[in-house]
Formats: sequence, structure tokens, C-alpha cells
Amino acid sequence: MALSLFRTLYARLALGLFLLLVIVGGLFTVLSLYSVREYTAAVNQELNRDLASHLVSDRNLVTDGRLNSNALKELFELYMAINPSIEIYLLDREGRILSYSADPDKIKRNRVSLAPIQTLLSNPETYPLPGDDPRSHDRRKVFSVTPVPSEKNPTGYLYVVLRGEEYDMAESMVHSNRLLQMGAGALAVSLFVGLLAGLVFFRLLTRRLSRLTERVESFEAGDAGPVASEENERVPAQGDDIDYLTARFDQMARRIAAQLDLLKDKDHQRRQLVAQVSHDLRTPLASIQGYLEALQLKQAELNPAERARFLEVALAETHRLGQLLDELFELAALEAREKQPDLEPFLIAELVHDVVQKHQPEAERAAVNLDILSADAVMVKADIAMTERILDNLISNAIGHSPADSKVTLAVQRSEGGARIVVADSGSGIDTDDIEHLFEPFYQASDSARTGHAGLGLAIAQRMAELQRGHISVLNRISVGAEFQVWLPGK
Repeated sequence: MALSLFRTLYARLALGLFLLLVIVGGLFTVLSLYSVREYTAAVNQELNRDLASHLVSDRNLVTDGRLNSNALKELFELYMAINPSIEIYLLDREGRILSYSADPDKIKRNRVSLAPIQTLLSNPETYPLPGDDPRSHDRRKVFSVTPVPSEKNPTGYLYVVLRGEEYDMAESMVHSNRLLQMGAGALAVSLFVGLLAGLVFFRLLTRRLSRLTERVESFEAGDAGPVASEENERVPAQGDDIDYLTARFDQMARRIAAQLDLLKDKDHQRRQLVAQVSHDLRTPLASIQGYLEALQLKQAELNPAERARFLEVALAETHRLGQLLDELFELAALEAREKQPDLEPFLIAELVHDVVQKHQPEAERAAVNLDILSADAVMVKADIAMTERILDNLISNAIGHSPADSKVTLAVQRSEGGARIVVADSGSGIDTDDIEHLFEPFYQASDSARTGHAGLGLAIAQRMAELQRGHISVLNRISVGAEFQVWLPGK
């Protein structure tokens, strides 16, 4: 349980925040201590900038233009007793140490660099400016300096180290105790407050991620309930990456759910299609088998006319079976989009005239008058072969459903930037309940007589029209006939 807890994003963010605060707090403490030391040195040097000159004047170190050795010795002894935080050195003009107030056993240098001394004398506002510490070969400290016996006739310098050994010891004790305690306390409080605020913020941030994770897991388990509704699936115009991710997940989940429903519907249609195909294939096969068995069993009893009729019926059924298989393969190719249209501009009225001429013998055999009422000169951009196939199906279907001595009419009209081809028959019309299923494969009206077709013609025509970016619609005219309208885009 504990191991899984540390694997969560919230735990990792909290650990990262803690480490970050510790690092930042440590750096802040180090920089603060360094800044305090520099600030203290600058303040100390500024406050004691004229200390060396005051010592010379106040203690009467110069008498008759010469440095008073006795007064200097008394000065060393006095400040070693009353102010051990400073150290006083007498230097010659080359920086060599002549005498001093410090412990002789701790002096490491016999001279100091004159560069910072000359810089401070020429520009007293330069601070903090550290100089050499005679007690160390590498340590540098702030100082005060003045020429002696006088600035006009200098023979050396009175060099006052403002932060002597005693000061260092006292500072070390303070830093190691009080300052360390104060810094540790401030760091602990800062870490606690920062960590608490960060944990609250990360909790608010990761709570939405946790909810999104729950929704993903629920969706994976098959529960589509948490997915947003369709009206709320838009990506928010304002929001952070989590809002964007949530909206995208909802969109994806909705599409997946819709695709699953579509797959279920397609599977249901496939089962119906298989059942219908089996039925429509079994019918002509049974008829062919029956007539051939009759010829085999009664061959001696049948006269030539009866044998010829049996063979004619069997042959007609084989043609019907072949046509059904061709339509099945054609519909499958259209559904799989293996058959793509070759779009080109042409005059649709010319094609309609040619197709009508081709179907005139069929109409005459059915005693139906096939006529073109009007034909506007409209250019369309479509596939000629597919368009001809659509017209073949609609005209054959109209002729098959029209009674004798009736008529089937066609018209070509300019409409909506394209062309509308109208095919109207004189049959009994289409029942209202049948219209929504009219373009489904193998569908035939329940009260219509079978015409020898498998019910694939309208489905094929609809798929071909859609591939050409067109469509087919039906206008129901009960007791007057049905009117099919094909729209194709213009050039």
C-alpha cells in the first residue's frame, strides 16, 4: 500500500517539492550568511573609516612632526585591553610591519599589500574594501588607515584591522550558536509553510487528474456513463492542459462509443444480410435442382416441349442466380470503397436519352410508355458508368412496378448548382412504413409482388450516388406512383 502510494503523481510532486524547498532553503541560508557578513563588513568599515586618523589625533601620536613611540606603545596596550576587536599596526612606506598591538606569536606576515591602502586613501567612499590580515597568509579584512606622522610628510601608515582575532572568535560563536539556531528555525518554518501550501496546490491540481483517471478506468470497464454529453464535448476556450485533456478524452470516448454502436449495428445488418442472401440464393438453387431432378426422373415420360420448358425455367433461374451474385459482389465493392468513381464533366441530358433508348424494348414488353418530359442542358461532374448504372436500376424498377398501359416519365432539371434527374412511375406508390427501409439491401415492400430482383438495385444506386457526392430521394405518391430524384453536383 505504501509503495503504491509513492507511485502516485501527488506523492512524487510532494517529494519533489520537499527536496526543492530544502535545496532552495539551504542556498538561501548560505547566501544570507554571506550577505550578512558582507553587509556587516561594509557597515563596519564605513563607521570606522576615520578611526586611524582619530587615534593619531586623539592619542597625540605625533609630536613635533615625529611619531611618538611611547604614545604608540600606550595605544597598543590600551586597545588590547579595552577593544580587542581591532588590531593596530604601524607600517613603513613599503608596507612592512614595524610594530603592532596583537599577540606576536600569531603574526604570520611581515608586510601587507599597499594597493588597497592607497585605493582607500585616494577614494574613501570605496567600501567594503578588504586588506591583508597580518595574522593569515590568505585572509583579508576591512581596515582603516591613515598616513603618519602626517599626510603631507608620510613615513608610514597606521593600519587598523577592524575585525581582529577577538572579533572573529566572537562572531564564530554567535554564528555557530545563536545565528545557526535562528537560521534553522526560520528555515524550518519556511519549509513547513511552503510545503503545506504546495501540498494544497498539488492536491487541487492532481484531484482533477484523479477524476480523469477514474473516468478512463470506468470507460475501460465498459461504463460510458462518465463521458460528457454531446453538447458539452467542445474543447474549452479557456482552461489549462488538464481541461483540454479531459475534453479530448470525452470526444475520443464519444467517438469510440459511437463506433462500437455502429459496429453492433453493422454486425446486426451483416447477420440479416447473410440470412437474406442465404434465402435468396436458396430459392433459385432449389428451383434449378427441382427442374433438373424432374428431367432426370421423368425423362422418358416428358415430351420434347415439356423438356424444353423445364430447361428454359432452369436456365432462367441460373441467370437470376448469376445476376444476384453480380449484384452482391458489386454492393460489397461499393461498401468497401474498392470501386471509386472516375469523375468527369458531361451533359447529363444526353446520357438520359441514351439510357431511355436502351430501356425502350423492356418498356414495350411490359406495355409501359417510357418518355422524357423535359431535359435541361446541365453539365455535371460525375462518373458516366456509375450514373448510367443508377438510371438503369431506377428505370427498370419503375417499369417493373408500373401496370400495363401506364407510363414512366423522366425529367432533367437544373437544381442547387447541379442536376436533378426525376424518374416517376405509375404504380401503387410506396407505403409510408417502407420508405425508411427502401435503400437497405434485400429490402422489398411486404405487399409488393417479387419482380425477380433481390432488392439490391436501390441500395447499389444509393451507394453510387453517394460516392459521386450526390444523393437519391423518394417522393411517395400513394395510388399515383413513386418518384425517385437523383441529384448530382454540377461541373
